[in-house]
Amino acid sequence: MKVLLINGSCNKNGCTFRALTEIENILKKEKIETEIIQLGSNSIRDCIGCRGCAKNGNKCVFNDDIVNEIIEKAKSCDGFVFGSPVYYAHPSGRLLSVLDRVFYAGGKFLAYKPGAAVVSARRAGTTAAIDVINKYFTINKMPVVSSMYWNMVHGSTAEDVEKDLEGLQTMRIVAKNMVWLLKSVKQNPVPACEDKIITNFIK
Repeated sequence: MKVLLINGSCNKNGCTFRALTEIENILKKEKIETEIIQLGSNSIRDCIGCRGCAKNGNKCVFNDDIVNEIIEKAKSCDGFVFGSPVYYAHPSGRLLSVLDRVFYAGGKFLAYKPGAAVVSARRAGTTAAIDVINKYFTINKMPVVSSMYWNMVHGSTAEDVEKDLEGLQTMRIVAKNMVWLLKSVKQNPVPACEDKIITNFIK
């Protein structure tokens, strides 16, 4: 089994990365393969709603960034962790662009696979940012991986996060719950799903 962890921060070794590595360490101990993808500071396009991905084999029509690489990796992954710093009580813009396009073009490759949202902040805005990321999971038939507290760490630097013992413990429990869900999903068949009904009220 494999879990893909995505760092939505442009800071490669910052607070969000430290949270992700705490999760990764537990997953590795449980013999789960992992890969961390750094979104970095390169520009990432927004979804423009062109629906070209539906005609393009579940690939985004834009090939000049990391989105199609993530969609391709999602096919062989069993679980996902999306991490982000908190910007004005929401995830980073680059992560939101990735989420919009990955879920719109390749959502079927993530469906029924556990997903965890992880955020870092100096102080506040964390629960609102977690809520935004979790909405992608709950609209896509994905089990949401929780902990004993909201999935967050606090600090302005990675060194600060080291001092957030409760936050790091929360990350370890996220990882353990991810392992439990991965094993549970593997032992049980995917439930039958009805065809999607779309109701339009505009005449």
